Amino acid sequence: MAKPLVLIVEDDRSLADVLDYNLRQDGYETMVARDGQDGLSQARLKGPQLLVLDLMLPLVDGLEICRRLRSDPVTREMLILMLTAKAEETDQVAGFSVGADDYVTKPFSVKVLLERIRALLRRRQGAGVSGDTLVSQGILVDRERHRVMAGEEVLDLTPSEFSLLEALIRQPGRVFSRSELIDSALGGDSLVLERTIDVHVRALRKKLDKHADLIETVRGVGYRFRDPASVLSRV
Repeated sequence: MAKPLVLIVEDDRSLADVLDYNLRQDGYETMVARDGQDGLSQARLKGPQLLVLDLMLPLVDGLEICRRLRSDPVTREMLILMLTAKAEETDQVAGFSVGADDYVTKPFSVKVLLERIRALLRRRQGAGVSGDTLVSQGILVDRERHRVMAGEEVLDLTPSEFSLLEALIRQPGRVFSRSELIDSALGGDSLVLERTIDVHVRALRKKLDKHADLIETVRGVGYRFRDPASVLSRV
């Protein structure tokens, strides 16, 4: 079985060396880029399963790298774990808003970082193993192909947006709290802010376009996917 390939984009040489060594010891193949431009090039050329991406980088910063990878059909499904010394809430939300899958702040435990990487890869593997298809009110979620369609249009979703929509559409009408969505859609071992779910929902609604109202806000609680039965009862 092929080892997952991880690209480390980090300009701090000592930290990059520590990450490189520990990831290899944990069974991964690794590549290292020392600046944002090199990281972007390697991500596009080598197609790693996951990026460990520093936010503050020479030439091209981590947020811009994330934006460019998510806008490219070839790299949009790549898992991205953002790594940064910035711990402010606004920085974390900014990272998720451009498509990061997880966020770790420095200083950090290498063991914790490795577990976060394992969790991301487990989520990705789990997204394609069952082969089932979920359909409701014009939205189709195909887990086997990791594809979402709204009507006849294929949507360009990040892995986190895909998981969020899948969790909601599986149980239409059920209200999920933000913490439940973190557990079910992003993984219980993802240490993210509850308001990050709001960022993902806004992005998902924008991509759903005319189907955006299928994701309903329940004030003071969280979100739900509209129950088809409630629509019929109003007719």
